[in-house]
Amino acid sequence: MDLLQAIIIAIIEGLTEYLPVSSTGHMIFTSSFFGIEKEEFVKLFQVSIQFGAILAVVVLYWKKFFDFSKWQFFIKLACAVVPALILGKLFDDKIEAVLEHPTPIAMVLIVGGIVLLFIDRFFKNPTILQEEDITIKKAVTIGFWQCLAMMPGTSRSAASIIGGMQQGLSRQAAAEFSFFLAVPTMLAVTCYSVFLKTYDTSGLKGFELILQSEENTKMFIVGNVVAFVVAVLAIKFFIEIIKKYGFKPWGWYRIIAGILLLAYFNLYK
Repeated sequence: MDLLQAIIIAIIEGLTEYLPVSSTGHMIFTSSFFGIEKEEFVKLFQVSIQFGAILAVVVLYWKKFFDFSKWQFFIKLACAVVPALILGKLFDDKIEAVLEHPTPIAMVLIVGGIVLLFIDRFFKNPTILQEEDITIKKAVTIGFWQCLAMMPGTSRSAASIIGGMQQGLSRQAAAEFSFFLAVPTMLAVTCYSVFLKTYDTSGLKGFELILQSEENTKMFIVGNVVAFVVAVLAIKFFIEIIKKYGFKPWGWYRIIAGILLLAYFNLYK
């Protein structure tokens, strides 16, 4: 992977991390399209640039994250992220095994798209319009919904938004809580991948891979900056789209993308 390819992957991450379209699936397909080898640093890079996307939420909603007088907000996020931390650790190896096979990910994209076409019909009368009205019990339930995204192609954003709407949140409130929940979730995943996880082939920890060469370090820094800038724009764009049109546009996108990717990987690869 060269610097230009790293920038393109970072753009894909920034665009898709908070949209209900599966950022992981898009990065895997992009890497395959460019013929990027599945080396250890590439796998680490695809996870570590989530840090840039995390900062986008913190910056856009800085009043929420730096208002320490409202400690209930942080308690909700802490409780909601627990299911993903536990199940993610238990199924880490199985998740990585699925990442090696793009066909099932494309199929999940299609199935998820069909769900999004009809999701607005299921939850027409929301009772919760803002984060302050979300109880800890509801937050934990949304956290369990988020765990559906452990199947690559599902989309963490879609799973947690649907979970929020199932718990009575409006579309906008569910989307924003999904953004908030992404911060501790992806921060935990990024820290684990960079500081704790040992990569089998190299025997190095993530930060050692990043510092292994000047090129790796440059790609890590540039990738996070690009992901941050693009994610800021994507979040603003997504909120406006769901206000006006709901989730149907993303449903159709997932279906079309899934079909094209199935054709590509089964006919041309």
